[in-house]
Amino acid sequence: MSRRLSPLGAADVALLSPTCEGCVFWESDDRLEVRCGAGCDPGMQREWFSRVHAEWGECGRVAREGEDVLGFIKYAPARYFPQARHLPVAPPDWNAPLITCMHIHDEARRLGLGRLLLHAALRDLQSRGGRCVYAYAFNGAPDIGFTPMVGEAFLTRHGFVVDRPHPRYPLLRIDLRSLASLTENLESVLESLRIPLPGARRVPTPSIEMRGLADE
Repeated sequence: MSRRLSPLGAADVALLSPTCEGCVFWESDDRLEVRCGAGCDPGMQREWFSRVHAEWGECGRVAREGEDVLGFIKYAPARYFPQARHLPVAPPDWNAPLITCMHIHDEARRLGLGRLLLHAALRDLQSRGGRCVYAYAFNGAPDIGFTPMVGEAFLTRHGFVVDRPHPRYPLLRIDLRSLASLTENLESVLESLRIPLPGARRVPTPSIEMRGLADE
């Protein structure tokens, strides 16, 4: 069964996980608890994807094996994520791209898929002429099972630096102009990953679960 990378869209939401389906944590104007599924509205989620695609373009990448989703990463200009206004530190530029969340199947974690998805996102944003990309990170052991952010250790290991510090939710940044052209054949890398996934339909697990944060 072939593997491929494709844009993240509204049609994918039912393939992600029960928590991801309809999750509008980042898209909500209301102040929410920082956890996946804190706000759930499938209609609002579909409308958000449609609006962002129409106004800005593709807003994420999905790694697939056949019709199953191995993992995904979501991003868009910070202005499309109003929940960021309720976090302790705000992005310095609301028009700059913000990576919000990345989720990966348990079986596919710590095998390089997180790096591949991150590179796919950065390549897309670099091709659009972006200068900086931001991401909120989770720092420290959580008191909940998962959070809608990517781990700080993972991001810093892949070139991000702290832009606005915070003891729990720092804002990180990477300068795309400082990166070499991202020419790696990501589809070939995806095919080569030794992911021991069973044939049955799988349910993805948030990649920001604390075990293995630095080894996506």
